Amino acid sequence: MELDNYWLGLDPGLARIGWSIVAEDKDNQPHLVDCGTIETSKNLPTPQRLVEIEQDLMELLKEFSPDNIALEMPFFSRQIKAAGGVLQAVGIINLVCYREAGLLPISLHQASWKAHLGNGRATKNEIAEIIQSLFDLKQLPIDDTVDAVGIAYAGMCGLTNNIS
Repeated sequence: MELDNYWLGLDPGLARIGWSIVAEDKDNQPHLVDCGTIETSKNLPTPQRLVEIEQDLMELLKEFSPDNIALEMPFFSRQIKAAGGVLQAVGIINLVCYREAGLLPISLHQASWKAHLGNGRATKNEIAEIIQSLFDLKQLPIDDTVDAVGIAYAGMCGLTNNIS
């Protein structure tokens, strides 16, 4: 089966980044190509963690050569400490995607890509059920990978609530 229009979906964080690759077949049917997480140790200094994210993301871009990238733009209410690390990770993601692949990730609101799947307030378990059904999967890890698949799929379907 020949696939086209490869999308890399990213659910950013400093400790863990969920990633997925989705693509379409000739009938525009979605297929999950691969997914996983990039993880960094909380025991390492932030700059070292950012270097690990950079290296792992470069490997993903080299392995899959995506045509497009969709990234969830994090929303923070009062978790200021977490916000700093996550936003630094988003900066590294944007840098690597542009430098290594010449791609500008589209930034999607969490509620938007979740609403695209049917429920803007869906839990991770509910998203996993939708993704399993959509891609005809027997199992899917209930972690940041699930969100990354939803993000990539929403981007592939044309969701463009890009945040400047």
